[in-house]
Amino acid sequence: MGIAVIGPACNVYFAPHSRLTNRATELARVHPRLRLPQAAAGGAIHRKSGERKGGASLATARRRASCSLLLTRPVPLVSPTAVRTSPGTFLSADTHKKKGDSQDIFLSAGSFSAMDLLSAAYGTTSEDEADGTPASNWVDTGLPSVAPPPPKRPRWGPTPYQPPPPLPTLQPQPAPPLAAPVSGRYVSKRERALLTALQAPTDSEAPLPPPMAPESSPVLGSLTDSNIRPDILRSLRCQPKSGSTNSLPLKLSVSLTSHTKAVNCVDWSPSHGHLLASAGMDHTVHIWNVWNNGNTSARVLKHHTAAVKDVRWSYHQPVLLSGGFDCSSRLVDAEVGKEIRVFKEDQPVEVIKFNPSNSNLFLSGGSKGSLRLWDIRTGLATKEFNRSLSTILDLEFSADGKQFISSTDTTRSNVSENTIIVWDILRQVPLSNQIYTEAFTCPCVRYHPYEASFVAQSNGNYIAIFSARPPFKLNRYTRFEGHGVWGFPIKCSFSLSGRELASGSSDGSIYLYDYKSSKLLRKIEAFKEACTYVAYHPVIPNVIASCGWTGEISVFE
Repeated sequence: MGIAVIGPACNVYFAPHSRLTNRATELARVHPRLRLPQAAAGGAIHRKSGERKGGASLATARRRASCSLLLTRPVPLVSPTAVRTSPGTFLSADTHKKKGDSQDIFLSAGSFSAMDLLSAAYGTTSEDEADGTPASNWVDTGLPSVAPPPPKRPRWGPTPYQPPPPLPTLQPQPAPPLAAPVSGRYVSKRERALLTALQAPTDSEAPLPPPMAPESSPVLGSLTDSNIRPDILRSLRCQPKSGSTNSLPLKLSVSLTSHTKAVNCVDWSPSHGHLLASAGMDHTVHIWNVWNNGNTSARVLKHHTAAVKDVRWSYHQPVLLSGGFDCSSRLVDAEVGKEIRVFKEDQPVEVIKFNPSNSNLFLSGGSKGSLRLWDIRTGLATKEFNRSLSTILDLEFSADGKQFISSTDTTRSNVSENTIIVWDILRQVPLSNQIYTEAFTCPCVRYHPYEASFVAQSNGNYIAIFSARPPFKLNRYTRFEGHGVWGFPIKCSFSLSGRELASGSSDGSIYLYDYKSSKLLRKIEAFKEACTYVAYHPVIPNVIASCGWTGEISVFE
């Protein structure tokens, strides 16, 4: 009987379809120190020399081997079918061929004594091992010494929680004073900054600055009508009926100059007719007490951080809404100049409009084509109208607030698509998008105050008329011509009676048309550059305000 020691790097191969294979597999599954590597196909790699081993006997034995055990500790192997011939030389019971100093051992179904030794060595735990000391099961075989086995891995067990020791209290120590720079030595910027900070007087007991309150605009003038012209005051309080006079604006009444850049929009207050708001490219919104005998500039609102594109008064209270290129719309209390709410968007805001039937709702359109209906009470968008549009040029609500018109900058070839769209607010769907089929964009759309029609300012240098009822047909026999647009955002406005239609012009003049006959009634020279916006007064019929790219605002009566 041969006695040998299997080292920790030995591979023990087992013949297929044998009970020995099943026992080896079960043993490797339950014991953590036995690994069951996958048997390689073809020859074997020599453990010491690293050379490829071949040969019919070794290849045959490998093909017959179905699994192997990679031992992780030395085990005394006693097998009746293995004969020791010389140190490091073994004869397999299957092949009986010399393997040299190979570390590969092949066992057949008859090598049960070797399997028993493996089970005894790996399957049981001695008392010494239970105490943490590995057992010594060495057999003196006369073979060369083998490296001692690695210690057994400690078993895991729950350990009681021990709180960490308290950290020592560190006393702040003053930093060593910096030495004055030697004359002629280079002093870096960081060193100069440290020297300046140390030399500056500090007051450790100085109180912290109070938290910043919401910014409010300074009060420049009065918003009341106590100091305005008597004739204007009588006109505002009497509120003449629409159509009671046929007089047209003739002369310049007031010139307002405070904006430093172009003015984009002006809007009269419906509830306080002596107040006018303007939005400019200088990031400001101005509130004017137009006919005040003292200071006409009442407020300057600087809440926006970019150009302000549009401004609107609320219908029933002195609250101002403005939208600009800082991707926000801002609601401001005009009396105190304090910002009430901010409506953030993902696009620069081009145009805003209050709903005439519900002043708590307003519509906004931006440069990315998004249309949103906002609620000023919650600050949230209640509806969104999606149509993959381009820049929104203008918006206009119908008198009942159930529909609105949008004008966009989307054009294709020679036929405009989605240039003018009539929307149903409740269903959030377009009622028609093939209204204006000419290859021009329309920077302005306006509903007639009494008739079922609306007009659109075209970049073709004319104003077109459309029916306000489906299918929204274009009036091909009547248009308003004479003024120039030429790509400017020229706006138009109906008079209080609806008999006159006023329009700005690229030549800086105001053009007044008769709505029925489309004839030019009067031309008023307002500015030296383009007049982009005109707005009739909501109470006094013969008053009109205008603004342009010069930064001036002119009021005619």
